[in-house]
Amino acid sequence: MKLSRQFTVLGSAIFCVVIFSLYLMLDHIDYSKNPNGERNQNGQLGILQDKIDHLERLLAENNEIIANIRDSVINLRETVKDGKMFPEGSMSQGNGELLPPAPALLPIHSEDCQFAARTYSKAADGVQMLDVYDLLSFDNPDGGVWKQGFDISYQDNEWDNEPLQVFVVPHSHNDPGWLKTFDDYYRDQTQHILNNMVVKLHEDSRRKMIWSEISYFSKWWDGIDEQKRDAVKRLIESGQLEVATGGWVMPDEANAHYFALIDQLVEGHQWLERNLGVKPKTGWAVDPFGHSPTQAYLLRQAGLSNMLIQRVHYSVKKHFASQKTLEFFWRQNWDQDSSSDILCHMMPFYSYDVPHTCGPDPKICCQFDFKRLPGGRISCPWRIPPQAITDNNIQERLPSTYHNSTCFPVYRLCFSLQAQFGTISDYFEALRKSTGMDPVGMNVGQLAFPVLSGDLFTYADRDDHYWSGYFTSRPFYKRLDRVLESHLRAAEVLYSLTLANIQKYGQPSDYPAVDNYKLLTEARRNLGLFQHHDAIAGTGKDWVVVDYGTRLYHSILNVKRVIVSSAHWLVLKDKPAYYHDPSNPFLQMDDVQPSQDNLWQKNQARTSMVTVYVTTPKVRVLDALGHVVRAQVSAVWNDASHAATDLSFVAQAAPLGLSVYQLMEGMEPRTEAAKYMFLQDGMKISVCCKVIHLGMTLKCPENISCLQKMRLKEDDSEFLVKVEFAWYGTTSNKDKSGAYLFLPDKEATIYSPSQPPVVRVTKGPLFSEVTTTFPHITQNLRLYNIHGVEGQSVEICNTVDIRGEINREIAMRITSDLNSKDRFFTDLNGYQVQPRKTMAKLPLQANFYPMTSMVYLQDSGTRLSLLTAQSLGAASLKSGQLEVIMDRRLNQDDNRGLGQGVLDNKITANSFRLLLEKRSSAEEETAPYSYPSLLSHMSFMYLNHPFISMAVSQRSDAPSLIPYSPLSASFPCDMHLVNLRAIQSKVWGGPSEQAALILHRKGFDCGFSNRNTGLLCTTTRGKIHLEKLLTDLKVKSISHVSLSLMHTHSSDANPQEISLKPMEIRTYRLQLS
Repeated sequence: MKLSRQFTVLGSAIFCVVIFSLYLMLDHIDYSKNPNGERNQNGQLGILQDKIDHLERLLAENNEIIANIRDSVINLRETVKDGKMFPEGSMSQGNGELLPPAPALLPIHSEDCQFAARTYSKAADGVQMLDVYDLLSFDNPDGGVWKQGFDISYQDNEWDNEPLQVFVVPHSHNDPGWLKTFDDYYRDQTQHILNNMVVKLHEDSRRKMIWSEISYFSKWWDGIDEQKRDAVKRLIESGQLEVATGGWVMPDEANAHYFALIDQLVEGHQWLERNLGVKPKTGWAVDPFGHSPTQAYLLRQAGLSNMLIQRVHYSVKKHFASQKTLEFFWRQNWDQDSSSDILCHMMPFYSYDVPHTCGPDPKICCQFDFKRLPGGRISCPWRIPPQAITDNNIQERLPSTYHNSTCFPVYRLCFSLQAQFGTISDYFEALRKSTGMDPVGMNVGQLAFPVLSGDLFTYADRDDHYWSGYFTSRPFYKRLDRVLESHLRAAEVLYSLTLANIQKYGQPSDYPAVDNYKLLTEARRNLGLFQHHDAIAGTGKDWVVVDYGTRLYHSILNVKRVIVSSAHWLVLKDKPAYYHDPSNPFLQMDDVQPSQDNLWQKNQARTSMVTVYVTTPKVRVLDALGHVVRAQVSAVWNDASHAATDLSFVAQAAPLGLSVYQLMEGMEPRTEAAKYMFLQDGMKISVCCKVIHLGMTLKCPENISCLQKMRLKEDDSEFLVKVEFAWYGTTSNKDKSGAYLFLPDKEATIYSPSQPPVVRVTKGPLFSEVTTTFPHITQNLRLYNIHGVEGQSVEICNTVDIRGEINREIAMRITSDLNSKDRFFTDLNGYQVQPRKTMAKLPLQANFYPMTSMVYLQDSGTRLSLLTAQSLGAASLKSGQLEVIMDRRLNQDDNRGLGQGVLDNKITANSFRLLLEKRSSAEEETAPYSYPSLLSHMSFMYLNHPFISMAVSQRSDAPSLIPYSPLSASFPCDMHLVNLRAIQSKVWGGPSEQAALILHRKGFDCGFSNRNTGLLCTTTRGKIHLEKLLTDLKVKSISHVSLSLMHTHSSDANPQEISLKPMEIRTYRLQLS
């Protein structure tokens, strides 16, 4: 104790000396004078500001010295005292820092750079969609009866030698929410359709039917008796009923992230396996508004052999029809062999309804649509109504067969024909047989069809009606979707680890394993339901959107319960002391934090900013070793009802681990208050602010846009990067913008409000930010003073409120001096990046594409990436420029069936990271692929999967907590743990002892700096030795399975060593013990 006092006195003496010296130095600083020798007022203010800034810097340095002395004193105390600041056992293993410092140079294996750097070579028989877009003129001449096509004629003898095979595929398209909610549709229509299906199929064994959405099928199954269930199973066994795709829904392919696409597919397939023993073979997607190769890849990885798509740009359909290439193998852009190929059929005509599926002339097809008989709700718009078929007119109306020929009176045509009801897999099986391929298997054999690569966005169904509006519609719910994804993933992983740990301790537990599994299942299904192509797309009725949002919100609350109960078990030192009290949980995830925090981390070890609410600015933060952690307290500006303060500090957590931090009330030199400055002076900002941190410089000159330039501290190079906002209106034509369509009146006009903005500048030791408040937008630009991932980019948060507008859409525009020409890059479903080309021959709205995770521009030396926390529509209409539509308010329907505009806008916070990187890679301009840097991948993860903080009140009887670290090292930098998902038991409703381990090895470009990235990982050529990676758990069994666990693959030579190719997503059936 005597030694401690001596150190304290020494620290106080140093403090006094430093302060006295500061005042002496300031007193000797001369005042600047004007040329006349007179001091002007502005000069005095400037000098005063400089003196204050100088004093603040010296004080900050002094605080650092004092803090180091304090730490030394604390450490000395700990060596001589019996008690500890934390309960015994709460120390992390090892000495010194919680995590080792990040290497200055990120170690990347040279082989891991070869994938992105390889030379592009187009397949001889390949069709690249970028080339198709270059080729097409996108005109729209009248094609005759096939309006968007061309005249089709046949010769009577074309099928004399081989009959024309016709497969009539009965299906029922059931939207899990659109004009009605999911439950209302089920009650009013879907249950009756399914009941009727069972009756009608049993009446005639030649009849067939396909079904796709398991969300509806499972709800119906739960309500029918065993007799009807047995009847359904017989229909499936006989081949009369086929389940196509078998996902929870028929998902949107533009806005959905691949985590959610996989999750809804696994949920559907696992339900089928448990209840029907069915393994779908063919994908069926007739209604998503454009198609992504990501979905094709996921179906292939799940074990499906074929797929069918419908909504593709009418000019593309016409081109493929003229080339007779409506059937093709869809291959991923990045795939150099045929490992990702899946056989795909593109429907040729306008829609999947009867008038547009029986042939090219809809007025003839419509005459055989019984739903449109006179007196019904809908009719034939071609003014030739269907006729009920009777004994008197059957010869006239139906095809008659004689002399081995079938004649169609309405077509005035006879030819050899074989027609039957069939499922979609029946069709593909016949197609494969006719071309000598494997009829049912995954082995494609000799390719009988062309290979297509690329995506099928942006969709237009007629004229200039491009469906790029739904990329942004209802952005509030698109953001809510991403929040649930992140929390669900965290809950799944923590739950699976908790179950394995409970088995390890071999004792009964109060842990609510079954209740938590029910909550997880409900959350999976609500998230899956929202991936439906009228849900996440934002194209449902107002009350349907509210129903989706309510489901998402309740599921977020429920998975938080799973997270806190699982984390409670894992950090508790004395496991038998665990208790579960749902009314008063040990850990809490609410806004107001008590004194002790737990943090959960994802796959890689991470150093990141954490912000929590505290009730006093006098707070000390201690890590698990008892060291004081530097912190920043900031005002909470948007909540006047509570005397709360934001406390921010840099936290560390092990991979998949839980860290423990303690918040204690009391004065602390290392907890510093942020400083503020408010700026508003007529029509211009009166003071030029300059915020400098590790990697960037923001400059705010005298106009309304604060972000003007970015400077890379690495080489002090400066770039023009200007952020501003713009308005779009809607056309004055009859058809206007709506939930689906984007039909602007002209190019965007710059947002220029009549009132000057209020600017708040925040300066602090850990972060500084500029908050600019306009009438419709509050923009927050933040720079982190962190040696790590967060310190490499600018965080942008735009809180948008356009509820008072009429037919307007608001965009964020980023203008740079990069020479990107007409090329830019958007991701597809967060899985891969698709190069884009802005085309002058297309209307403005056609050059917008979906952005799920990122959009970037580049030239020979620089890349500018915008990473996003929600799906939105993006474009690059000029060289060096990016535009992102942030919200849309539209007063009318766009005549696509919704019957309303988009007027239910909410105040929505759109979050982004803006990353500027020096580039040295010589990526080919013609290559149809591109890859983010590792830093870009990680920045996206930090944005979308932030630390999850939980709090526990520090009571005198509080149990001891210990950090939890299940892994001995981080996952490789390019290896992402998509999910560790508990699998339901086949014998009861709770979890089994197995989990689905889903991994994705990301493709990345090595042509960027790997210095000072702050990453605590390396690359390992795609290899992970799982047993060595785990600390206290063992691998009891592991087997490689298909993506959704339907098929088991041949066992690997060493099942413990996992090996993935770049871009590969792979699933393992895992049991830990």
